[in-house]
Amino acid sequence: MFDVVLKNAKLFLDGEVREAELAITDGRISKIAKDIRADDILDARGSLVLPGVVDVHVHFRDPGMTHKEDWYSGSSAAAAGGVTTVVDHPNTTPPTTTLKSFRVKLKAARKSIVDFGINAGVVEGAQLETLWRAGITAFGEIYMAESMGKMCVDDDALSNALKTIAQLGGIACIHAEDERVIKERTRKLVGKTDPSVYSASRPNESEKDAIAKAIRFANTARCKLHICHISTREGLRFMSKNVTCEVAPHHLLLTEKDWNRLGSLGKVNPPLRSEEDKRALWAGLQNRIGIIASDHAPHILEEKEQDIWSAPPGVPGVETSLPLMLHAVKAGHISLQCLVGRMAINPARVFGLNGKGDIKVGNDADLVFIDPKDVKPIKAENMHSKAGWTPFEGMHAIFPKMTMVRGAIVYDGEVVGEKGYGRFIPGRGRQIYI
Repeated sequence: MFDVVLKNAKLFLDGEVREAELAITDGRISKIAKDIRADDILDARGSLVLPGVVDVHVHFRDPGMTHKEDWYSGSSAAAAGGVTTVVDHPNTTPPTTTLKSFRVKLKAARKSIVDFGINAGVVEGAQLETLWRAGITAFGEIYMAESMGKMCVDDDALSNALKTIAQLGGIACIHAEDERVIKERTRKLVGKTDPSVYSASRPNESEKDAIAKAIRFANTARCKLHICHISTREGLRFMSKNVTCEVAPHHLLLTEKDWNRLGSLGKVNPPLRSEEDKRALWAGLQNRIGIIASDHAPHILEEKEQDIWSAPPGVPGVETSLPLMLHAVKAGHISLQCLVGRMAINPARVFGLNGKGDIKVGNDADLVFIDPKDVKPIKAENMHSKAGWTPFEGMHAIFPKMTMVRGAIVYDGEVVGEKGYGRFIPGRGRQIYI
């Protein structure tokens, strides 16, 4: 009856860890019980089994920038980090703003070894309705300020886009930084090259003002709003049941103090913040922050090792997000229940990724096998991203022993997933089949 049965496992079920057996049939969880008879058994003794991570914010750079990352290298990094589903953002070359560019992205993504969704870009001329019908997951991230040369939308364009997205029943993902505030602050810092000035150039006020504006426009349009990579205590105060948000591990674990260690490698948008902001973000995980997403944005060292104004923003993170947060569980900073909710259950639910994010009968058998005692330092030489470096070098983490996507082992200490095994997960609006 079953393809394989997991025996001797401790499964995360219904918010708690329980000893149970799990049967897999045709890539899905077909039974969970105390004693399941089967011919093909996978002994999971010593493992804590969690639902695979659903990372709703990655930049796999493919097509167009494959020297930084491609779908195979990025998905390999994901699998090695316990991520079984990703949602790729639209700022590739070409950007995912038309049906033609969506097809190009989808073709490139066929190299993935994990399952995936694709977001649509929001710029002037973007085919929002067509992309929604083609099966994109969500819209954005929508940039309210310039970031890595990306054009930001002005107030009229943002307002009009939110109205369209609301009519379609989609979600608008906002990169909340205010262009006016950034330009004013940056003008005062011309000529200064210490990396720490970058945080000063994009202050907390920038995020606060952008979120306030986005919420105002969204309320008028009655559009569902999601705030990407929230980074400030001021921004958190706007979060409510009507506005979802995510936080990235680099904002939970790094601060302005890390500029001295990282230099321009630490450049991200929004930038590294204060210790006070970091504490507020950790506290916000208990109520206001529903999702942890990596914002995996790789660049090679040659690009990052420039002066602070020239270096591109972004850090690799899809392989280290779960391992770092698992260590945070071990250290008592967050509960396992909170981690699973923020990294698997909630992102699948918010973005309509059916069959993902939870260990229950009928869902895809996306599973991560963990030894909570196996704490290791993060080393760039062990990472799978083309970036070849990590801002978390030397930090303690708990990496997966094994990762399974739809019942197939894609990582077991080495990447063993077949290139192209990953499946496209169409969004809720899909009517066009490609």
